[in-house]
Amino acid sequence: MSTPVPGKPVYNVKNPFIAHLKQAYDLSTQEAPKNTRHYEIDLSGSGLEYLPGDSLAVLGTNDPILVIDTLAALGFTGDEVVTHPKGGEAPIRQMLTEYYLITEPDKKLMAAIIEKTGGESVLAPLLDPEKKEELKSYLWGRFVIDLLLENPTAKFEPQEFCGVLKKLNIRLYSISSSQKAVGEEVHLTVATVRFTSHGRERGGVASTFLSRIDSSIAIPVFVNPGKGFRLPEPEEETPVIMCGPGTGIAPFRAFLQERKATNARGKAWLFFGEVSSKSCSFYKEEFDAYLADGTLSRLDCAWSRDQAEKIYVQHKMIEAGAEFWAWLEQGALFYVCGDASRMAVDVDKALHSLIETHGGKTSEEAAAYVEQMKKDKRYRRDVY
Repeated sequence: MSTPVPGKPVYNVKNPFIAHLKQAYDLSTQEAPKNTRHYEIDLSGSGLEYLPGDSLAVLGTNDPILVIDTLAALGFTGDEVVTHPKGGEAPIRQMLTEYYLITEPDKKLMAAIIEKTGGESVLAPLLDPEKKEELKSYLWGRFVIDLLLENPTAKFEPQEFCGVLKKLNIRLYSISSSQKAVGEEVHLTVATVRFTSHGRERGGVASTFLSRIDSSIAIPVFVNPGKGFRLPEPEEETPVIMCGPGTGIAPFRAFLQERKATNARGKAWLFFGEVSSKSCSFYKEEFDAYLADGTLSRLDCAWSRDQAEKIYVQHKMIEAGAEFWAWLEQGALFYVCGDASRMAVDVDKALHSLIETHGGKTSEEAAAYVEQMKKDKRYRRDVY
C-alpha cells in the first residue's frame, strides 16, 4: 500500500472505519452443502484504498442467541455492569456481544473451572502438557457455554468471568473487487460457517455476523495489505495462472476486474473448483464475459460431485499439464488461494508432477524449479 497521506485517517484494529452493507446475495443455491454469499460494503467517505490481493479485516459481533444462552448458563441477567478494558463500564451482555470471544474457551477459563470444581472436572487431566491432542479433540466444536453447562458447580462473578475470556478477534477476508471497477465499496465472497456439535447449532462469528445484518448495522473494517499477492503491471506481457477453489476465488475476481479496468496485456488462466456446476457456479456470468472479451484467456472448472469420480483443481492442472508447462516456460506467475491443509498441498504436488512430466525433469529437478519460482516470486500463495 502507498505511504499514508498526512491528514487522511488511518484505520486499524483500534480505529476501524464504520462501514455499512450495501447489498448481499447468495452465490450458491439451496442444494449446495454450504451457503456462500457475496457482500458489497459501502466505504463512502472513508478514503480507504485497497489493491487486488489485499484483505478486509472485519470486526464481527457474537450471535445474540448464543450470548443470551451463555448468560443463562452463568445465571446472569446481562445487565450486570463490568469494567471495559478500554476504559469505563458496560453491561456484561454488551461485552459478551461486542468484545469477548465466547466460541473458543481459553485455558484461563478451564483452569478457573478446575479450581472451582475442586479438580473434579473432566478438564483437569486435559491441561497436562502431554495431553495436547486429547485437549484439542475435547474442545473441537465446544464453545464457552458447553464448559459452563458441563460444570454447573463452577460459579462466576460477572467481572471474574470476563477475566477468563479471550478478546474477540478480527476476521480477514480476501477482497473480491477492484477499486478501479467498484469505486467506494468493497466486495467479499464468504462461506457461512454453520455446523452442529454436541447437540447444538454452531456458527462462525464473522461469517454469521455478515449473514444476519442489514444496512442499519455497523461493520467495523480496515484494510490489511497483501503485499506478496499482486498482479504484474498491466503493460507487461507476463501470463498469470490463478487457482482458487471455493471462496479462494475471491482475490481472482478482484484480479480480473483490475485486468479489465487496466486493459492488462498478458494472458490469464483461471482454475476454479466447487462441488457442483448446478449449485456453486460462483460469478459464472462475469467469468463468461471475461472469456468473451479476452480479459480471461482460459477457464478450467473442477466440479467434484458432478460425476462418479471426484475431480478437483489439481486434476484439472494435470489434465492441462502440457499447456500449463508452456505457460510456466513463458514466465507465468502462479497464484493459489484457499485451504492450506489439503487443497494447497495437492495443488503443490500437481505442480511438481506436471513439471516432471512435461519438463522432462527428475523429481529433484522439478523441486529445484519450483524453489526457483518461489525465489523469483512467480509462485504466490494466499492460503489459510
